[in-house]
Amino acid sequence: MLSTVIPVYNEVDSLAPLHEELSRVARREGYELEMVFVDDGSTDGSWDQIELLAARDPRIQAIRFRRNFGKAAALSAGFAAARGELVLTLDADLQDDPHEIPRFLEAMGQGLDVVSGWKQVRHDPWHKVLPSRVFNWLVGRLTGVRLHDHNCGFKCYRREIFDEVRLYGELHRFVPVLAAARGWKVGEIVVNHRPRSFGKSKYGVSRIVKGFLDLLTVYFLTGFEQRPQHLLGSAGLLFFCLGGFGLVALTVVWSLLRLDGNPENDIHLHQRALFYYSIVAVLLGGQLISIGILAEMITAFMGRERATYSVSRRIEPARHVRPPAAEDGPAQDGRTQDGRTSAADTSALAAEGTETSREVATGEPPGLS
Repeated sequence: MLSTVIPVYNEVDSLAPLHEELSRVARREGYELEMVFVDDGSTDGSWDQIELLAARDPRIQAIRFRRNFGKAAALSAGFAAARGELVLTLDADLQDDPHEIPRFLEAMGQGLDVVSGWKQVRHDPWHKVLPSRVFNWLVGRLTGVRLHDHNCGFKCYRREIFDEVRLYGELHRFVPVLAAARGWKVGEIVVNHRPRSFGKSKYGVSRIVKGFLDLLTVYFLTGFEQRPQHLLGSAGLLFFCLGGFGLVALTVVWSLLRLDGNPENDIHLHQRALFYYSIVAVLLGGQLISIGILAEMITAFMGRERATYSVSRRIEPARHVRPPAAEDGPAQDGRTQDGRTSAADTSALAAEGTETSREVATGEPPGLS
């Protein structure tokens, strides 16, 4: 089964055409399709439209939030409700073309676990395109996951990924990065991007600032989630050593100038900016190291029930299997190499069975008559 998760926020006019396109693709390709609509606090009647569609189509699931919680929350709710082995996400504004779905599934069939769409030709204003390209370059440089369009909401995932990747805040655009950090295979395909037919964009300039802050969070989570002291402690040691070196150097210079007996050559440490910079560096270094130790303690406590690895496959030992027979001679259980019982052992087993029958009939142990 293929599940499509569609976050909705004030897209009442596009829901019916989107449902029709998805149904048409499913009929043409023979897909067992599930549609999960998540209304993220819409105020324009989107939920009423979803109810009408669900009344006519049993393949539709729908979730309605009490207020707007954000796209990551909507996707999390949709992923939790989805029942398909593959989960495809697309926006409800009709800019993502459902006719690209077969190409997503073809790419997934080549061994990928996440396939991200790349809107190579974008029908968006320049003030959205230019910051997006800079952002994608930064993400690739910092995380090593080099996709052309991390912000594209048109993606396909294996369902198991969301047993290991948790979404919150606005980390939905970083699911490929978080999945790659756990060892899942990530790829991308070029997709058709259509102009917006209804409504208006829900994102403004503030998205750039939030995206950069989220990138710092993802960089920390993917690189230092299980070893925060490696980042904080390294920075702390650097500042501590620089500050300590400055203080030692000032102390040596002050002492040498004092030894020459000429008061005119003396320096006053409180008049030197380097003195204060060094003190601040030592204090900052100590704080960073202390925060790193606390982060390590929190990680050790909170991570006890969470696996720090991701398993691709397992081979379990078979149960109740006899050990392989020796190459020469009968097996120890009285069977020959072809699995049949030898004649001598058959006679011994028959005699043992006679003695056992006698014990049951007379109540005497065998060999006491």
